[in-house]
Amino acid sequence: MKICCLGAGYVGGPTMAMIAHKCPHITVTVADINEARIAAWNSDELPVFEPGLDEIVMSSRGTNLFFTTDKVTAIREADVIFVSVGTPTKTYGAAAGRAADLKYVELCARDIAAHSDRSKIVVEKSTIPVRTAESLKAVLCANSSDSISFQVLSNPEFLAEGTAMEDLDDPDRVLIGGEETPEGKAAMETLAGVYATWISRDKIIQTNLWSSELSKLVANAFLAQRISSINSISALCEETGANVDEVASAIGKDSRIGSKFLKSSVGFGGSCFQKDLLNLVYLCEHFGLPEVAQYWRSVIGMNDWQKRRFSNRIINSLFNTVNGKRIAILGFAFKKDTNDTRESPAIYVGRDLLEEEASLAIYDPKVTSDQIYLDLGAKSEPNHEEKIEVCSDAYEAVEGAHALAILTEWDEFRDLDYRKIYDRMMKPAFIFDGRNIANRKELIDIGFNVYAIGR
Repeated sequence: MKICCLGAGYVGGPTMAMIAHKCPHITVTVADINEARIAAWNSDELPVFEPGLDEIVMSSRGTNLFFTTDKVTAIREADVIFVSVGTPTKTYGAAAGRAADLKYVELCARDIAAHSDRSKIVVEKSTIPVRTAESLKAVLCANSSDSISFQVLSNPEFLAEGTAMEDLDDPDRVLIGGEETPEGKAAMETLAGVYATWISRDKIIQTNLWSSELSKLVANAFLAQRISSINSISALCEETGANVDEVASAIGKDSRIGSKFLKSSVGFGGSCFQKDLLNLVYLCEHFGLPEVAQYWRSVIGMNDWQKRRFSNRIINSLFNTVNGKRIAILGFAFKKDTNDTRESPAIYVGRDLLEEEASLAIYDPKVTSDQIYLDLGAKSEPNHEEKIEVCSDAYEAVEGAHALAILTEWDEFRDLDYRKIYDRMMKPAFIFDGRNIANRKELIDIGFNVYAIGR
């Protein structure tokens, strides 16, 4: 069997690397028109940081795992084609800011139709709205000969960045949606057979196409909802003297609730939660369900409020002005163990502080300075670039700083010498712990003024 994946991003690259690693009998080719990205996948410094990914890629690359810009050959030779391109929220036209932009998915469908000389299985791996498979198949059939047929499957990813390789190696479930026809069922079984090489059959779930497509959006919506729920309670904890971590632990012991995704923070980020929530809101509006749309919109609203609340806490605590003050920011990725900054709370907090004329000293162990400057609009916003300093470590960032904000839960931030940090900062020295990872009592004993979420 030969598998091709169109798109070498955060989903396509790691997923195909794991399939190649687990299935040495399958040739896996990842194709992308981005030459720099493909060059990085073929180098010693991969474009995606995930614990364990380097080892998995190196074990198969050049043997049965290949990265190429030659999408035509990859499509033509493949038996199964995964579509794993971006589906960002639309920024233009009707439904801008809510609906998913499917132009890259459609372009893939046209490429597949144009370069296929035999029937193939096409697998939706990108996060897409319900009933996209219908549109995908219409494009494929309209642009190919009658002798070629395509079976379109939905196989949504449920990866958490930072643990993606663990999630791929031992997933909670693998979801495959297809048409309820003999051909559709055969296609689903073909894909299920690939995963069954290393995943127990009882974890491989087969559904109809629409259930599979919707399940991805709903899963992320429910997870985001839990985070927004506990973040709303964090504000109440601060006003009443309760400890949000203790509250989360107590309610998490209830088997009906469970303990996962009850960690309060400065807010959720990443490529999926907000995008999928917005997509769900749009679908509900499209199908005439405004009350349902408003319910899910409120989950996003709570997340936005939590980020603004954190920024305002910094400004208010620093005597209602951060103008000209140096604020050290530790962490810029949206979570630890990834270099992904998409929708990172650090971007929004950083922009808020820049608008108030603060100077930012930023350190993140994996995010590049170019990415930080890009995300904060250093080139496009007047005077922003001169107010941003990207530092080589945490101690450089806090030198002469009025305040320190922890915005990513990197493990190394737990073990910093906070006495050394205190000595380097302006007094009074403030710490704003947006991830509740530092020992609050020890910080207070050192002399810091400490603000921790929900405490």
